Amino acid sequence: MTGERVQRRLAAILAADVVGYSRLMEADEAGTLARLKALRHDVINPAIARHSGRMVKLMGDGALLEFSSAVEAVTCAMEIQKLVAEHDRDAPAGARIRFRIGINVGDVIVDGDDLYGDGVNVAARLETLAQPGGIYISRSAADQVRDKIPVGIESRGSQSVKNIARPIEVFCLVNDGPPGNTAASATPAARHRPPTREKTSIAVLAFNNMSGDADQEYFSDGISEDIITDLAKLSELHVIARNSSFAYKNSPVPLRDVAAALGVRYVLEGSVRKAGNRVRVTAQLIDATTGGHAWAERFDRELTDVFAVQDELTQHIVSALKVRLTRSEMDRIADKPVADVTAHECFLRGREQVWLHTRAGNAEARAHMAEVLKIDPNCAVAYAYISFAHVNDYINGWAADPEEALRTGLELARRAIALDDQLPEGHFVLGIALLWSRQPDEALESVSRCIALAPSSAEGHMLKAHIEMFNGNPAKSIETLDTYMKLDPVYPEIALQFLAEAQFLLRRFDLAAETLRKRLARNPEATTAYALLASSLGHLGQIDAGRDAWARVLRLEPDFSVECRRKLLPFRNPADFELRVEGLRHLGLAV
Repeated sequence: MTGERVQRRLAAILAADVVGYSRLMEADEAGTLARLKALRHDVINPAIARHSGRMVKLMGDGALLEFSSAVEAVTCAMEIQKLVAEHDRDAPAGARIRFRIGINVGDVIVDGDDLYGDGVNVAARLETLAQPGGIYISRSAADQVRDKIPVGIESRGSQSVKNIARPIEVFCLVNDGPPGNTAASATPAARHRPPTREKTSIAVLAFNNMSGDADQEYFSDGISEDIITDLAKLSELHVIARNSSFAYKNSPVPLRDVAAALGVRYVLEGSVRKAGNRVRVTAQLIDATTGGHAWAERFDRELTDVFAVQDELTQHIVSALKVRLTRSEMDRIADKPVADVTAHECFLRGREQVWLHTRAGNAEARAHMAEVLKIDPNCAVAYAYISFAHVNDYINGWAADPEEALRTGLELARRAIALDDQLPEGHFVLGIALLWSRQPDEALESVSRCIALAPSSAEGHMLKAHIEMFNGNPAKSIETLDTYMKLDPVYPEIALQFLAEAQFLLRRFDLAAETLRKRLARNPEATTAYALLASSLGHLGQIDAGRDAWARVLRLEPDFSVECRRKLLPFRNPADFELRVEGLRHLGLAV
């Protein structure tokens, strides 16, 4: 018997592709090709050489690399992702080049300069599962690099993928702090945190308004948000916040890319057509790993049946995802906080306004919620949102009588809880009111109750992180912000302020300054960011830069007062605020 002997070897294989390549090429073919060429020349090829790797082949929007060491492959991947993000950060958000990377260690078949076999195929499948900018690795790779690289490794469970007979156990490389924290700078406790059990993940996109009337947008958005609110109460689900899922409203981005960007497996999309007393709701649940439908349905009902439609939608989703409900969860999602159709429409309009976080939005929200209370005087959620509007006025200095606004907010939050102790929104707003009323222990108790009732409450986790920071526990605050940012990956820039405040209290003034600059890149008029940046730079001895930052504070807000901030901010330990003052004094400022 004769025949050429198949040559094999053990190798670490890295597969990478460009996220949204077709979309980028359609928008700017020549520019995209030029930028990819520059990235390969300036970033990718030098990184491969530094880590003794080999480019096996380029495949249009992807590449296959070989390394003799798993550590070198993973380290090279981390370096490429970091440098690509920096290289392309000035490009518009929709035009940035991002890579997905998958890494496997396995046996490969050698054919000249090319490689084949399961060792290659597994790496390629891992790459398709990874998030934009992310790195997924196999069990074999994870076992070899664990404790040898400065980032966390979290299990993503076993995944069945195309053309691989057995499920692949998937692991993700993660920075142990929120964005802006490097793994090397994270706290030791965070670095050695055990991975949490993976939950089924879902994003509910804003349903399309098919009514032919732009004024009905609040109704289709409201249906989507009601579904998010219900699903957030389920402990077995990881539900993306409205803020992030609605960021893709009317967006041409493919669902697979949306799911990858938000870090979810499932996406719910749909439409609402409201005409007279009839409503038609269509919905489809997409499994982003396959692109297939997990479930789809259309409902044609009387408008008075809209609550039944929402209930059926939620039950179908829960069934399709094979989520097990506790008895209390079943009761909570069955309970509708606004039971009258007319009151519900007023509620949807008011809720939409309060999330604008503006003075006018707060006033309009209170007016709509007052209409709800005329119909249902015992509507707990209406009291909760009126409370929220009053406390927001206090925090932002929009109230004619700030102390009265805070007292009213606290009183209405307590009334909401008295009417419905199972209402997450009630405990959330009570937590805010208690924090700013300088009752930190009670505030922490309230927000913990909110999260217990709605484990995917992004707002609850953000508030909890803020309370922990003011309570003098910045390390815990950063951990909570990490959870929050996973629930709300398109987080608002204020989240970066909260992260910087926690880093500042840990005396990581360098990290705080870096995070604040990221916030200022998104909001160049953030006075509080410039103020904390000035203090951070003072502590770092960067006097000229610190004075420049303080000058920006006074240009943006000539009446900015450190003393007013001292009285307003609810620090449990006054010394935590004085650390800010100390940094300003290093700049030679008389504060």
